Amino acid sequence: MNETPFYTACRELSTRLRAEISDLVGTEQGGAEIGMGADQTPTEVIDAVAESLVLDHLRNSCIGRRVISEEAGVIDLPGEEGTIYLDPIDGTYNAVAGIPFYAISLGYASDGEMKEGYVMDLASGEEFYAVLGGGAFLDGMPISVSTISSLHTSAMSLYGKKFDPASIIRLWSEIRRWRLFGASALELCYVACGRIDGFVDLRNTLRITDAAAGMLICTEAGGIVTTPDGGEVGFPDDVAVGRCMVATNAVIHRKVIEYLR
Repeated sequence: MNETPFYTACRELSTRLRAEISDLVGTEQGGAEIGMGADQTPTEVIDAVAESLVLDHLRNSCIGRRVISEEAGVIDLPGEEGTIYLDPIDGTYNAVAGIPFYAISLGYASDGEMKEGYVMDLASGEEFYAVLGGGAFLDGMPISVSTISSLHTSAMSLYGKKFDPASIIRLWSEIRRWRLFGASALELCYVACGRIDGFVDLRNTLRITDAAAGMLICTEAGGIVTTPDGGEVGFPDDVAVGRCMVATNAVIHRKVIEYLR
């Protein structure tokens, strides 16, 4: 795996971030609400600390022209080109509760196309990375999606609409195991490396900052990512606007879409 300037910057800032937030993880202080983010959800102390550190590092790294962040919205950077899509902590609830499943997610796009994606599990330190046309990696080693071909033997993360299980219950009854981990960027990476066979989110709350990196990592590992009806997923840069998503290994995708229909 070749290290790009984006990857190097992501690795450095994520390592620093793990240390910076360690005293806030699992604490009431970390979960104190201090404002409202650009995504129209509350900003907690741990989110603000993480975003401040990451933005400072990105400004010094000069690897992008602007960053779109879940908390701050659109911020100009001193780089010459490219947009970075940032979620400083995906899975804030988990982090504050002390549940070891939360991550930083950064995607790099230029010329209207996602070129690189990076996700670090901030609890374990695992690094997921992908470059367009160059494959996906976990801690520097190539990864690929599972080869499970039957829904009855599959394991998936399934998120239905709140108080409306009807949209997902047919699929729910067909798969062997379902999980709700609570951090979509990492769940997409888990599909990419074959730990789960699919990620289905019908809440219409996924934002570009949640999914930019994970989508690329998943597809570069051989997965398929679509809307629930099988179409192309399109995100606006407005982080207040959400979408639905279905991400699976290539083998069972059509079956999942059929059950969702």
